[in-house]
Amino acid sequence: LAEIKRSIKELQLGFAGELTMSEPMEDLMNAFYMDRVPATWAKRAWPSLMSLGNWVKNFLDRLTQLEEWMNNPSEMPKVVWLPGLSSPQSFLTAICQVTAQRNQWELDKLVTFTK
Repeated sequence: LAEIKRSIKELQLGFAGELTMSEPMEDLMNAFYMDRVPATWAKRAWPSLMSLGNWVKNFLDRLTQLEEWMNNPSEMPKVVWLPGLSSPQSFLTAICQVTAQRNQWELDKLVTFTK
């Protein structure tokens, strides 16, 4: 998120004439024009072949899910959008570990099902 904000702010300053347009700023502008995720953003994000518009919507959906969870971290969400997590396998493993501890079950005997 910091890189997105920084690069957009820098590009705005370039458009306003307060900064000289640099090659990274031109690359960002070209990515916007071509509806592609800028390379500096993509290297800090999850792998994706989406257009910029769809990528931003997906990013906002991921952010919303994490913010809802952060607002009530002690309660396990009833539904989780697994593709919206950066590491869904780690999340599923954590659920198994917490469930096994709460119920005093053997971790090796738990199975996770998803639909």
